[in-house]
Amino acid sequence: MSLRDPFKLELARKRRLEKMICRKCGATNPPRATKCRKCRSKNLRPKRIRGRR
Repeated sequence: MSLRDPFKLELARKRRLEKMICRKCGATNPPRATKCRKCRSKNLRPKRIRGRR
């Protein structure tokens, strides 16, 4: 699959990067999640898009 198409590039970016991460157990959750799917904690953060600095 070529990612030169802007639509496919945006779709791939959303699927890979727009996630919520649980601070308690580290599980990956959907972008609109309010609770963790594994431990049911409400302590979620968005996935970092850039590297740590």
